Amino acid sequence: MKRLQLQRCSSSVLSPRVRTVNCLHQHIYGRRYSTAPVERQQEIQQNESIFEDSDAKEKLLARIVKESHIRGSQLSYPSPPVEAAKQSAKLAALHARLYLPSRLPVETLARTLVDASADSNPEFNNASLATLGHDLLSYYATEHLICTYPRLPLTVIFAAMYAYVGPKTLAAMAREWGVELAAIPGGEVDPGLLQFNRLEAGAEVPNPPPSNPARPYETAKHYRKTVTSKVFYDDEFGDSLKGKTDAVTSEHASAEFVRAVMGSIYLHAGRPAAKRFFEQHFLSRHLNISELFNFRAPARDLTRLCAREDFERPVAKIISETGRKSRHPVFVVGIFSGQDKLGEGAGASLVEARERAAVAALKGWYLYSPITVRVPSAMEEPSAAPWKPVHVDLGEVIV
Repeated sequence: MKRLQLQRCSSSVLSPRVRTVNCLHQHIYGRRYSTAPVERQQEIQQNESIFEDSDAKEKLLARIVKESHIRGSQLSYPSPPVEAAKQSAKLAALHARLYLPSRLPVETLARTLVDASADSNPEFNNASLATLGHDLLSYYATEHLICTYPRLPLTVIFAAMYAYVGPKTLAAMAREWGVELAAIPGGEVDPGLLQFNRLEAGAEVPNPPPSNPARPYETAKHYRKTVTSKVFYDDEFGDSLKGKTDAVTSEHASAEFVRAVMGSIYLHAGRPAAKRFFEQHFLSRHLNISELFNFRAPARDLTRLCAREDFERPVAKIISETGRKSRHPVFVVGIFSGQDKLGEGAGASLVEARERAAVAALKGWYLYSPITVRVPSAMEEPSAAPWKPVHVDLGEVIV
């Protein structure tokens, strides 16, 4: 039986379902079929022939509605919409895997996964949360190091800070948490993926232009960058400040995500939950601080340290030896200040053993830690005991 061709003016007698299909066809393929390309008209004729089968009609209607919804709503956003967070299984799994507080909604967790390079709107990216989390991580890590090891040199503190809350450490934590990276940010991306605009291979992140005339090392080619200038003008790791770009690396985006998670926990669950999260995920990582030292002249540094502390001049003495005239001799040398032994070291020669003994003596001094360690943030607890001042050292030996 030949199918009847309904005219345009006869649309009033069509069933509501057919009229809906025609409207969707006009919305997707164009307002008029005659203005569409030849390939589009062939596709329309194929779709019209499918209407003779009722099952295929239902499937086509569902597909057209789905395509119309995607094209009209999600693709226009640079990041996934807020209401899509509750539909993401990746977000729910990440929330449960990190054992985040129940007061932290999945919508905020989805926002922490949107970098500022992917969505410039501050209401939908993680820039503000990352700034708060960055300050919290720096504060908790600094007070822990200074109160636990009050004699650490500044260079060692910078290295320990980088090991605890540095960008490489935060990026490694994001990988351990199972966070996956999105290839390209957009409204159709799963909210459980980390979205950022990737930096091209070989591109360099520019430094900010010098704005303070008191920073001569920014313009001078041969200028010695001192530790004092790192404290005043650089970041908490002693590195130069970086400028902002439209594209970032995966390491930077992962670090910003971890910082944003810390900031969101502080906002939604409060200070105790944020500090507990820091202790569980950051302080629980083992860091051997004794391996961060690098002494160039340990014997000279030890002599100046004893002079500053009014100790007797250090003297190296042989404690034991074996195989002096063999191919593999071993010497054990101790550094003494009066009757007190400051350090001990073993080596294949007397000079090597003396240097190792001096290094052991310096590490014993700088790695001093009080018996009870209490940080300033402990006073924020409701039932906190009266504050007792922590040990304040004179600082490192300036060579």
